[in-house]
Formats: sequence, structure tokens, C-alpha cells
Amino acid sequence: MAIAHADRRRQPSAAEPVALKLLVAGGFGVGKTTLVGTVSEIRPLRTEEALSEVGRPVDDLAGVEGKRTTTVAMDFGRITLREDLVLYLFGTPGQDRFWFLWDELAQGALGAVVLADTRRLQDCFAAVDYFERRGIPFTVAVNCFDGVQLHAPEMVTEALDLDPGVPVVLCDARERESAKQVLITVVEHAAAMAAGRRAPAAT
Repeated sequence: MAIAHADRRRQPSAAEPVALKLLVAGGFGVGKTTLVGTVSEIRPLRTEEALSEVGRPVDDLAGVEGKRTTTVAMDFGRITLREDLVLYLFGTPGQDRFWFLWDELAQGALGAVVLADTRRLQDCFAAVDYFERRGIPFTVAVNCFDGVQLHAPEMVTEALDLDPGVPVVLCDARERESAKQVLITVVEHAAAMAAGRRAPAAT
């Protein structure tokens, strides 16, 4: 009887949530630190330093004249999308001189967000090229800054010469639900690409 009583009291152990790694990339001053901080349920780790006169010749502030700091290593945050799914977010530095960190940050990444500013769309070319060459699924998220003309996703796809299957979404990196929807789009796109790779070829 004691054994039977113990069996009735035993509770099934909860399954460990799946943890996935996503990168948040893009050009200088596009809003990567803001997006990670907006959605993170923990206090985000930031490695920001004040902009200096020494960096002025190489840090193009056109369109982001009010920017006073820059990420020199990475941003880090975490968000639970579902009870069984946790995303770890790694924001990459935007300037060329910190690109040596990208290969380390990209290790084991499920996918990436390429954050874009249509006033400086050329700044995200390098990130798009990086993920295309490495076969890492990515979504382009156009950060809609106040007072900036909006462009249809189709126009951004054409301007960046993206493959037809790459999602392009509009977002506000300051708004949690908007930024969260970007992450959901990346996860769904990466899952669809993985399923496509597993599917047997048609005969």
C-alpha cells in the first residue's frame, strides 16, 4: 500500500524548454540595442561605450545625429515566447572594425534579424551578405523611425536584391509587441527552411 500511495503522489517532471539562439544585426545606429532591450525579460547585458572624437571619422552619424554611444562587443537578452520555447538574443556590433566578433556570435545561431533603416539601407548590405553566405536564415526588419517615409516590404526586397523567400517586415524597435513579432517571424522562417531541407526530393 505504501508503494501504491507513493506512485499516486509522483508528478511527471516538466519538460525542459527548448533554447534557441538568434542574432540581431544591422548597420550602425539602426536600433539593435533598443530592440534587444525592448523584448528582453531580463536586464539586458550591454557593452556600450561613448562615441569619441577619435571615432568620428569612421562612425557615420548621418540620420542618427543624436546617437551618443555604440556597442563594442554585443548586447544580450532573453525572451520566453512560449512555456517550451526560450530565445537568447545576441546583438552584434554595427561598425566594420568590430566584425571579427561576428563569427563567434554566429556559432550555433538558429537565425538572425537584419535590422534596417531605409534612410541608410546600404548599411545592412554587409549583414545580408554575411547570413546568405553562411546559410543562416534571416528576416529583414525595417525599423520605422519617427518622421521617416515608409516603404512597402516589396520595395525593400527589391532594393536589397533578396531571395523571394526572405521575410521583410516593418517594425518599431521601441514597441515590445512589434519587436516580438519580428522574432516570431524569424523562428517561423528558420523552422520552414529546416523542414524544407529535411523533406525528400520529389521524384
